[in-house]
Amino acid sequence: MLNEGDLDVLIAEVAERYGYDFSNYARASLRRRVNRLLVIDRFPSFAELLYKIKNDASYLPHLVQELTVNVTEMFRDPATFKTLREQVLPILATHPFIRIWHAGCSSGEEVYSMAILLQEANLLHKSLLYATDLNPAVIENIRKGIFPLNLMKDYSENYIEAGGRNDFSNYYTAKYNWAKFDESLKAKMIVATHNLVSDRSFNEFQLILCRNVLIYFDKVLQDKVLGLFDDSLDQLGFLVLGSKENLRFSPIAKKYTQLTNREKIWRKTG
Repeated sequence: MLNEGDLDVLIAEVAERYGYDFSNYARASLRRRVNRLLVIDRFPSFAELLYKIKNDASYLPHLVQELTVNVTEMFRDPATFKTLREQVLPILATHPFIRIWHAGCSSGEEVYSMAILLQEANLLHKSLLYATDLNPAVIENIRKGIFPLNLMKDYSENYIEAGGRNDFSNYYTAKYNWAKFDESLKAKMIVATHNLVSDRSFNEFQLILCRNVLIYFDKVLQDKVLGLFDDSLDQLGFLVLGSKENLRFSPIAKKYTQLTNREKIWRKTG
């Protein structure tokens, strides 16, 4: 099992050698993921893992993938997407152009969900969806637009709960064990790597979604990232966080009003 000193050494080595800074990630979560890495890659000791990191740059993408959390699904927390559909998109419709940032988007299920909402609201033609994640391996899937076919039943149920009225299968073509989503959805997406720890704001957005990412950061990093979102969000824009995340104790809290008591959607009103 990894001790605190080992974890400090690994964090420092990855930051110095490759520029990925995990120092403000929640320690318990990060330790669990490194311990898991030791098991699945069959390293007999931490020293062997450290040697691999120091001497094999090709191991980096796998390392980053294992240390970051990539759990998502289409229309996850359907009530959130229903609120976006009913209360947020009608406001965004008043803008001549809509920019949406999906930060920490993982493999892109959320981005495709949003594209479907926009298409059904007749807003996709004047929208751009920026999909970013620290991990270059997972966001590559967004460019392909291909997801396992066996997940479509659950995704279809989420879609219906989120207020969808069409046949969900209209949005993809099934081939073998995969579902390939329509090119019209992908055409409005810009995909890039972005490090919330170190990278700056790169545009002004009317809507930012960063769901179930902040829970893996410590309070210092949470506040830093929320400040980045505040700098990136238009006045009267919307910020969407995950079900276990909150603005309540952050430095930017006084500038935001929660849209409903149940959903983690805030509007920048201050």
